[in-house]
Amino acid sequence: MAQKADLYDSAYGNYVSDTYRQVRIETYGEDLGQTSWVTTEESNEIPQLLDLRRNSSALEVGCGSGGYALHLAEKVGCRLVGLDINALGVRNANQLALARGLVAEARFEQCDASKNLPFDDNTFDAVFSNDVLCHLPGRPEVLSEMFRILKPGGGMLFSDALVVGGLLSNEEIATRSSIGFYVYSPPGENERLMERAGFRQIRVTDTTESAARVAKRWHLAREKRREELVAVEGNINFEGLQRFLSCVHTLTGERRLLRYLYFASKDP
Repeated sequence: MAQKADLYDSAYGNYVSDTYRQVRIETYGEDLGQTSWVTTEESNEIPQLLDLRRNSSALEVGCGSGGYALHLAEKVGCRLVGLDINALGVRNANQLALARGLVAEARFEQCDASKNLPFDDNTFDAVFSNDVLCHLPGRPEVLSEMFRILKPGGGMLFSDALVVGGLLSNEEIATRSSIGFYVYSPPGENERLMERAGFRQIRVTDTTESAARVAKRWHLAREKRREELVAVEGNINFEGLQRFLSCVHTLTGERRLLRYLYFASKDP
């Protein structure tokens, strides 16, 4: 059985480290504090898909260290709320918002998004979540909550990198799940759950190939900085994360695990 590895505390707790910053730049081409499979191209498409504008209000479920939400606040000028269960990520996000003078546009709260979301009905123009719903138990309830707080006519977007596309061994599943709790989905299940929650105009984009490329670049960028990262993370955790990234690359590259981007809307 694969040993558990820590990704998020290391990434968020060392956000300002130049070593981690260089890893992010080599992995994604830019530094938005990423710990996901979202490419720069996908990042740039999200505000268009959600029709984000200067007067829009948006919720990010699983905001991590806040870099992407703050990027949207600066680029689009919309108002954002970010939720994450990781205290280090939320602390970092609020510190970044303060440092960049964006506290009026973006705020971040620690929250378990698998529970009821702490907002009134019809609060946000858009809701999005990048590679996070696979970490949350109770996906039908999570989607229902996202639908509830979305304004009529609003858009919802999320990505899922754990759609099963082929045969997986128990050891591969253990390694792929070594950084935390995960839920694996059969093809078509997310669409069914979205429709059951009330979403309409569901669109799906296959982003598996992009996820495989991100995993490979991430693994290589970390390997180049092995000595510096081992000094921070310890050898056991470093090797565990490298096995995790190698496993992601293999499974997505062979399309035995698929990543899809889902977009839907709430009827006006």
